[in-house]
Amino acid sequence: MDELREKYLGAIAAAADEAALEELRLAAVGKKGEVSLKMRELGKMTPEERQVAGPALNALKDEINAALADRKVALADAALDERLKGEVLDVTLPARPRRQGTIHPVSQVTEEVTAIFADMGFAVAEGPQIEDDWYNFDALNIPGHHPARAEMDTFYMARGEGDERPPNVLRTHTSPVQIHSMQEQGAPIRIICPGRVYRCDYDQTHTPMFHQVEGLAIGKDISMANLKWVLEEFFTAFFGIEVKTRFRASHFPFTEPSAEVDIQCSFEGGTVKVGEGDDWLEVLGSGMVHPDVLRAGGIDPEEWQGFAFGIGIDRLAMLKYGIPDLRAFFESDLRWLKHYGFSPLDMPSLHAGVSR
Repeated sequence: MDELREKYLGAIAAAADEAALEELRLAAVGKKGEVSLKMRELGKMTPEERQVAGPALNALKDEINAALADRKVALADAALDERLKGEVLDVTLPARPRRQGTIHPVSQVTEEVTAIFADMGFAVAEGPQIEDDWYNFDALNIPGHHPARAEMDTFYMARGEGDERPPNVLRTHTSPVQIHSMQEQGAPIRIICPGRVYRCDYDQTHTPMFHQVEGLAIGKDISMANLKWVLEEFFTAFFGIEVKTRFRASHFPFTEPSAEVDIQCSFEGGTVKVGEGDDWLEVLGSGMVHPDVLRAGGIDPEEWQGFAFGIGIDRLAMLKYGIPDLRAFFESDLRWLKHYGFSPLDMPSLHAGVSR
């Protein structure tokens, strides 16, 4: 046993590669190896001889297998060390690119709009997305028979059985925030109210949930001229070019007088180009705040007056960044988000068109 131990353990320790190790393994503990043949001879021994030789052979076999495993690890480590000595790691190479998330166009445009109006002295106000009838309709001078209050246009939320109060609604515009703000802050006030709104509508340019920004300015001597200047300054800053506007007389329950605002554009090749051409595109509603709305906000219309306007944030994004279908804004398509999304370090483009 001692001769076999010295023979194989010495040879294993001196083995130069894994091929030599495999030859030693076969010679020692393979099916026809010396140790294996010795173990086959146990059956010919007397019980007393087997009691001595059996444990010794098993111990020798385990010792040889352990030596083989250790030498294999040592050879692998040595080979790795040699490989590393011959290879050079260039730490100046750029890292592999990682896919990063992008800023959604709605978030991007909301930030742009907020920054522009902040430069003109407008603060940002927020309010609940679930309103009662009074804040969403009555306080804004919208009568009970108005089409906007029909169930086909508005999402109503049923109350519990036996509760006879009017149902709450998912706000149909951000105008209720104006009422909350006037009640809380009084006059003078100058705010914008961006946020989600909800209406029963769904097509290429309408979705059940979309985004609006309302503007409100109340003061002693505010007029339509101030409204026109604010909107023209906003469009010029937002689109990055001078944009002509056109005010058309209209009717909204919460403003008097009221006006729809068009911006100069051209329709070429199925796209809208803002700021050029001889066509006009309606983009928002506006007007002087109705006295009843001022009263609902706790402000005396005999002493104060002001203007208000509302515009769709999604619509602005479509116009500026050439996005043809509003529904894609809310489909969570990663390809769309990668194409139209913004890196936090991106500079927004100044001008774009949208498919008509």
